[in-house]
Amino acid sequence: MQANSNGESILLRRDDEGVGIRLPEGADFGLHATPMPLEVPAGFGWIGNPQLVLRVPSVAEVDLPTLAPPLRHHAAIPGGTNVNVVQVLAEGEANIRSWERGVEGETLCCGTGCAVAAAWLTRTEGVRVWRFHTASGDTVKVELDLDMDGRWRNLWLSGPVRRLGVATPDPTLLMGLRR
Repeated sequence: MQANSNGESILLRRDDEGVGIRLPEGADFGLHATPMPLEVPAGFGWIGNPQLVLRVPSVAEVDLPTLAPPLRHHAAIPGGTNVNVVQVLAEGEANIRSWERGVEGETLCCGTGCAVAAAWLTRTEGVRVWRFHTASGDTVKVELDLDMDGRWRNLWLSGPVRRLGVATPDPTLLMGLRR
């Protein structure tokens, strides 16, 4: 366990599938009513940011650059939302693609999108552990306990970890941090 700069606990674990982090939980975190009518089964949740999840027959056939922006900027969600499309392959296994606000495009993996997708699929499918195959080709595992109100407990997001590089900041950037 580690504490962040706000003094909150951050729980991490390492297992044979990679590194896991326990995501936030509490009164505002969880599944909520989908804020707009959609033509496909959909879920909506808050995990520190808003996530819209759409169940589709094939994530590969979704034209995400056309589908996602109107949903991402929909008036029913002030500030916008991330948009995730999921395709259930088998019990506890799905493909996922994500369009993230701020990036304003598709990303290789959205961890919070996987987490909310897992919570919604847990509610609809009754399976509490999900493995998502992401656009990066990696598999992300999400496990959680979901109550009747759509609030989660013990929501763990796990996946592979790779070092992409080492950054060394210019020493002048650190001068204000030294006391």
